[in-house]
Parts: sequence; structure tokens; C-alpha cells
Amino acid sequence: MPLRWLLLHESLPMSEAIALPNVSRVLRTPEECFANLPDFPYAPHYTEVGGLRIAHIDEGPRDGPLVLLMHGEPTWSYLYRKMIPVLVAQGLRVIAPDLVGFGRSDKPARARDYSYLHHVQWMKAWVQANDFQHMSFFGQDWGSLVGLRVVAEMPERFDRVALGNGALPTGTMEVPAAFKIWRAFSRYSPWFPIGRIVKAGCAQGLTPHEVAAYDAPFPSRAYRVAARVFPGFVPTTPQDPERARNEAAWEVFKRWDKPFITLFSTRDPVTRGGEVMWQQQVPGAKGQAHTKIRGAGHFLQEDKGAELAEHLAAFVRSGLK
Repeated sequence: MPLRWLLLHESLPMSEAIALPNVSRVLRTPEECFANLPDFPYAPHYTEVGGLRIAHIDEGPRDGPLVLLMHGEPTWSYLYRKMIPVLVAQGLRVIAPDLVGFGRSDKPARARDYSYLHHVQWMKAWVQANDFQHMSFFGQDWGSLVGLRVVAEMPERFDRVALGNGALPTGTMEVPAAFKIWRAFSRYSPWFPIGRIVKAGCAQGLTPHEVAAYDAPFPSRAYRVAARVFPGFVPTTPQDPERARNEAAWEVFKRWDKPFITLFSTRDPVTRGGEVMWQQQVPGAKGQAHTKIRGAGHFLQEDKGAELAEHLAAFVRSGLK
């Protein structure tokens, strides 16, 4: 795919320019689809990156410690609605973007416009455009696959990392059976009800109104392209095109001496046990209060959002003493 170089700010040195893909066709979910979202009164903010509008919410005191929450697939920033009030009450400023193709962010209509690399490029450009600094990062699912790459490639902008039900695969590790089933379903199933898929990943379930909120960004199948193609981007073989970049990111984390904590749940069949490698290989993970969130499924933000937020807030605030 042809690429063009975009300089986000004239004041940035050329070395910080990020290659962004040209996207030929873009869909934008009508705003009325987001009316009456339960427990999500937050106003969206928008940043244009490479011709795409990326949405994020920004809550809490402007001068508070900055916490970046990155969702995965097929969710959007609505996933963090139970955590945001807890974090804000602790005096933290919360930034939660919608990845390209999800939530209120623009959605390229063609599958060929999406890739793992493109999402990393888009989110790095979004961070640059907003000039976020001194961030504490939390990511889950694809929020970790994309977000950990952003952290590793822009380490000067991050003060600490928290990881929940996430990974940074290189294609050399065993693939869980649950993920193989999910990947096959996303590729071949003619039926792809996003809200019900999210519900299936929660140990505690969702109400019908919450299911509808997860469906809201995707009013027709044309809007679901990103949700469909993401599972195919996970590196599962040594020949994967992103193997080298993920291995380079791992080398960063093997030298990472800033605070790093794991907050994995006990009932996720895909990532359960995946926290051990981070605790063993990341220097900054030594001596941290790693916690298992009990009774939570894959989407631990839904099942145990307030509890997860309390652990995250304590982690961030411990670095401010």
C-alpha cells in the first residue's frame, strides 16, 4: 500500500514524522447511534490523523497524572465506563481513545486498509498530535498489542505500564485453542453480533442496554470491517510480518526499569497465565503489587471495573509519593 509521510507539527524534528497509510474510503458512524448510552455521559474529543478522525474521551483534572486506557477488539472506550469515575475520584486525568475502526473513530471501509502496523502508526501519530507526556498506560486485548508497541517505540512519553489480559506475541509461542476458535469464527461466520460477542467474554454478563451500547458504533456490516479482520493480525507464526517489530519491542521491555504491573483476570481462557513472562522478564516488574482479578473473564473491565480501577489508581499514585 502506498504511504505518505505526514509531519504532525512543524516544530517536530523530521525523525519524529510517522508514515501513515493512504485510506481510500472512510465511514463515520452517525452521532445519533450513540444516543442514550447507559452510564457513559462523556463528551468525545477528536483529532485528525492522516485524514482520519480519531475520537477519545478526556476526563478528570487537567493537571492530574495522565492515564491512557486502550481498549481492544471488538469493544470501544465504552469498555472503561466503570473505571473512569474511580480513577477521576483519585485525581487522575483519564484519556481513552477509540481505535481506528471502532467507537466514534473513523472506519476505513476496505479490509486492505487495516493492518497491525497501521494501527500502531495511527496511535503513535495520535499521541504526537496531542503531545501527551508522562503517561501511565493500561491496555487489554488489542489495546495491549497496539499499546505496548506504542510504549516501546515512544518510551520517553510513558512513566509506567499496567497490563491486563494482554500480550505482545511474536509468532513463536503456542496459540491457545480458545483463540483459534475465535479467529475462525471472526473469519467465517456470517453472523457477527458484536454486543453479544462482548457479553460472551464477560463472566458476569451484560444487560440488553449494555449489549446495545457495544453494537452502537456498528449500524451495519459495512462498519464492522476492523472487528472482523483484527484476529487475523495476531502474530501466530514465525513468518508473521510483525514478528521483528514485536521482538524489538520485547527488547525494550527487557530493559524497562520503570514501574510495570500485571492485573490479569483468573477466568480468561486466552490470556490466563500470560502475566508470568512479564513478571519474569521486565526489570520494572520486580517488587510490584501484581494482582489477579478473581471472578472476571476476558473483559475484566466489565466484570470487575471498579476493583481493577482501584488497583490501577494505587499503582499510579504510588509513583507520585
